[in-house]
Amino acid sequence: MQQYSSTLLEKAVGEFAKLPGIGRKTALRLVLHLLRQPEAEAIAFADAVATLRREVKYCKVCHNLSDTDVCDICSQPSRDSSTVCVVETVRDVIAVENTSLYRGLYHVLGGVISPMDGIGPADLEIDSLVERVRSGKVKEVILALSPTMEGDTTNFYIYRKLEATGVAMSVLSRGISVGDELEYADEATLGRSIVNRMPFTGKSY
Repeated sequence: MQQYSSTLLEKAVGEFAKLPGIGRKTALRLVLHLLRQPEAEAIAFADAVATLRREVKYCKVCHNLSDTDVCDICSQPSRDSSTVCVVETVRDVIAVENTSLYRGLYHVLGGVISPMDGIGPADLEIDSLVERVRSGKVKEVILALSPTMEGDTTNFYIYRKLEATGVAMSVLSRGISVGDELEYADEATLGRSIVNRMPFTGKSY
């Protein structure tokens, strides 16, 4: 293991290395970069992270990240509240919003059903989606999950939960390759997939 001349440096590197995709060498570069910055900038960085962790909220309607109890998207009267786009993560909300082709609302599940990872329906925001649909305000649910085995399993589970409500359900067109993660699709492809979405019948497609 690499030896450090400072216990404080070693501790900081250890914390940065806990971030996804960050090894100890990269963590060391980041820490040394911060040390080269003016003290005020380093403190501002630390304050931003601390404030984020303390004050960021999850929207009580769609579970997107928000500064308030209800996020800016759910609060916009110009959005089509009759259409709800179901996504896996907050990153997927950002990806769809970047297409500028969708004007409905969202519902963030917080993941997909994955028995191998110990994630079941109860670990996701599926019950709250069912409640939104049963309120009668939602006319269409777009299942915008990544076209992976786990995503398709989750699509089918949600379909079975909502089937009796009579709400229209659709999925993204297969402009996105099977096995791809939604957040990595380019904006043009993702936008076309939403615009050209297909009815979801619960069968293989």
